[in-house]
Amino acid sequence: MTASQPPKLILDEFIGTALSATPSELHPYFESFRTLYTRKLWHQLTLKLFQFFDEPLARPYRVDVFERFVRDFETRINQLRLVELAVKVSKDIDNPQTHLNFLTSLLSRLDTDKSKEAHVLLLASIAHAKLLYGDLEGTKGDMDAAWKVLDTLEGVEGSVNAAYYGVAADYYKAKAEYAPYYRHSLLYLACVDPEKDLTVEERLLRAHDLSVSAFLGDSIYNFGELLVHPILDALDGTQHEWIKKLLFTFNEGNIGKFEALAPLFPKEPILQENYAFLRQKICLMSLIESVFKRHSTDRTMSFQTIAEETRLPIDEVEHLVMKALSLKLIRGSLDQVDQKAQIVWVQPRVLSREQIGGLAKRLDKWVSDLNTVEKRIAPEVLTSA
Repeated sequence: MTASQPPKLILDEFIGTALSATPSELHPYFESFRTLYTRKLWHQLTLKLFQFFDEPLARPYRVDVFERFVRDFETRINQLRLVELAVKVSKDIDNPQTHLNFLTSLLSRLDTDKSKEAHVLLLASIAHAKLLYGDLEGTKGDMDAAWKVLDTLEGVEGSVNAAYYGVAADYYKAKAEYAPYYRHSLLYLACVDPEKDLTVEERLLRAHDLSVSAFLGDSIYNFGELLVHPILDALDGTQHEWIKKLLFTFNEGNIGKFEALAPLFPKEPILQENYAFLRQKICLMSLIESVFKRHSTDRTMSFQTIAEETRLPIDEVEHLVMKALSLKLIRGSLDQVDQKAQIVWVQPRVLSREQIGGLAKRLDKWVSDLNTVEKRIAPEVLTSA
């Protein structure tokens, strides 16, 4: 094609070449392209292109169709849909530099003021390409640029949010930064349907990585949001099923179960390497759970009680409570002379069903106590009246 050719000649040349070079099963698509293009039905043409690009037989021809056909009218169609088409096509380009050039070329042609969502999606896709090719610095730069735009938008399509949070999670995974990975990965899952959008292998990997990041994240002491997420079902019946049990063990603060599962840690070397950190973490979780179970009027605990709850030597209790205070898992004060900890607040938590059941029992007792008080004072009030 040349720029001097009339549009109809360009179209006829493209369609003619395509019909002679592709399987007969694809020919109806090209005939539809001709009709919709001629009638300038850009929205319908876009939908037909998506159907074509999702056709397995079309995969070897997607790059050529985009470059020789879609680029001819790319300014006339929805810019977000255009970027979505381009992202699909880019996955067929194996050469790293060609892959990046394909996406950055579109970025230079995109009217970023016209569609900020398209801008975010394309920046996130470029960031992901750079991450795949080992350019962490470039990835972070494009991520930050995408977030700067995304943070100003409302009512963003799920695919756009998913693209940003997906690449952010992968970036933090590459950097072994567990807490940011955990946060961004859960946000990513909130933007997709794991059953439809992820393969079985991808769901298993995501569940595994989320679990490991929950264990090793130095600011993650509430696993509730992960425990209620269906992504964890991907671990059932696999060699990693014990990791799911370990998650529930941490959430319960159950040191006995933790010690029972500890012999399995060598199956996951990174957990074995961080055993000392995990041991301290389960002790902190045990302390949090112990405080949470207590009535608000019964939260002055002796060092001896804490030692028994956490299975720590009594001379290590003070350090554990100070650690919990510094992490803002609890609020309160220490009495070193009387060896007591007065706790006035515990970090809010996403509760498991078992914990909700325990809370319900406490509420029932509270209601019962109120009824008892009411029955006792009601006659006195009536008599005095």
